[in-house]
Amino acid sequence: MDSQIEEIKNKLNVLDVVGGYVKLTKTGINYRGVCPFHSEKKPSFFVSPHRQMFKCFGCGAGGDIFEFVKKIEGVEFGDALRILAVRAGVELKKENPKLKTERQRLYEICDLACSFFEKQLQAGNVGKEAKEYLKKRGISEDSIKKWRLGYSPDTWQGLSDFLVGRGYKREEVIKAGLAVASERGKDPYDRFRGRIIFPIFDSNSQVVGFGARVFKDINNKEVAKYINTPQTLLYDKSNILYGMNFAKVPARKNNQCVLVEGYTDAIMAHQAGFENTVAASGTALTDRHLNILKRYTENLVLAFDMDLAGDTATKRGINLAESQGFNIKVINSYAEKDPADIILEDAKIWEGALLKARSIMDYYFDSAFSLFNKALPEGKKNIGKIILPAVKRIQNKIEQSYWVQKLAEKLGVREEAIMAEMASLRQNAFKSGDVGHPAGCPTSGAEGAISPSDAVGRKNLLEQKIISLVMKNPENLNLIEEPDYCLFCDQAKNFLQNLKNPQNEVSVKNTLSREFRDELALRAEVEFSAEGGPASGWEEQEIQLCLAQLKEIFLRGELVKMTEEIKTEQDQQKKEELIKEFSKKAKLLHQKI
Repeated sequence: MDSQIEEIKNKLNVLDVVGGYVKLTKTGINYRGVCPFHSEKKPSFFVSPHRQMFKCFGCGAGGDIFEFVKKIEGVEFGDALRILAVRAGVELKKENPKLKTERQRLYEICDLACSFFEKQLQAGNVGKEAKEYLKKRGISEDSIKKWRLGYSPDTWQGLSDFLVGRGYKREEVIKAGLAVASERGKDPYDRFRGRIIFPIFDSNSQVVGFGARVFKDINNKEVAKYINTPQTLLYDKSNILYGMNFAKVPARKNNQCVLVEGYTDAIMAHQAGFENTVAASGTALTDRHLNILKRYTENLVLAFDMDLAGDTATKRGINLAESQGFNIKVINSYAEKDPADIILEDAKIWEGALLKARSIMDYYFDSAFSLFNKALPEGKKNIGKIILPAVKRIQNKIEQSYWVQKLAEKLGVREEAIMAEMASLRQNAFKSGDVGHPAGCPTSGAEGAISPSDAVGRKNLLEQKIISLVMKNPENLNLIEEPDYCLFCDQAKNFLQNLKNPQNEVSVKNTLSREFRDELALRAEVEFSAEGGPASGWEEQEIQLCLAQLKEIFLRGELVKMTEEIKTEQDQQKKEELIKEFSKKAKLLHQKI
């Protein structure tokens, strides 16, 4: 397996792998971009082709291509290995089925089911009818193959029996969302029956779920037009955008992504050449959707029904996107026609609609004034309820002033009244910082209050900064006193102690792992070249600042431990001693912050 890992690393460049998710800009010998793992405005995420690694100096994430795929896709190493092996064209050796992870087996089941559905579309009379329906909707043979469209036969256990025959358990078929558990001990039955199948892919084109559409009545009963795979280990609709696997490169190239509502809309858009299109698949934009989109562009064009009058999920999704800095435009509706129907009629009409897309603020104005009578006091009030929250979210004061003036003119009221009403609105609920801390908690009231997991990442960054400065100028080691060593992790502490005691036979260099040394070298390349020279005194100030922050993290950790000890201590005298010690350290922490 190690040889296959090396083969994959040799065939794939970290720049290409990371560049598939993050927009990168060359800076010196490295590349820089906005970190996909935490929210930031100033890019602190770097990729080093020379060292074949990535590193974010904001959140601490870093590693090789396998670590990147694990983190960005939220998968285990085995899944990252398989994803990168496919990309590198490396055929992995046969594994013992018992050693496969649950996720791997579910991926295999979904892919095998997809092949089953594809075959059913090509064979049998009903499958051919389904294919004819797709062609009448304008979907070409090439698109049917590209999107792996299929048909599920109208049988209760056809797919389940097929998958069981290939060595999978019925319980696994249920976990993949392809079968439904039956009552009274009967075998599970297939979820999708007598429907056209739309496979749903993740960003690496792996099948993770399915959408299924009826194209004629089944047994003359009323049925849902669409049904979808439920939440599974692989499929989460709030984390999947249909067509993103095909749209990610065009979206980055065009610096724009078009969001439509349905599977057919996305397929027809791609077929007509508008390949920067994805479908929300019947759900509103979520924070995770936006995180995915932000890897490729911050410009969104919305092409689905939006009721902005009430507190709808769509409206909340738009508000969330605006709060995250997305530029949003809206496409005019054409007599209630879907994008797929417009494109089938004339792709140029759709092209024109994209070019004429309006800003989200224009859309808010048009919608609000079409819903209510501006001549009536109640109408003015309702119009303000729709528009003012959107105006308040605008960060640029000049732009905000423009829309305030426009609203005042259209409503026939004074601008002062608009400003006063807007000031009374509560702060945007989507902005961070609403989460408080219990009174008296050691982390409350401090600007740097952080969670334990964040503290670990922050501690690592501070250690790296100090060691980098020591490696750059060994004299800086004199700034670190013996008691300070308890603040560092074992690896960093051993390095500093060995450096301070040259007689130690252990190689100073070998006390740091290769990965750690690479991160330090990358930090030196991207940071120190921009800093002042040794005479400016910035190194000493930086080390002292980092040590102060390490002490703060150390003290917070000590207080957390002591809190647990106080809770569990049964001896009253020892408990009182612990409380006194806690108070001393709490005061010391307060003095430092």
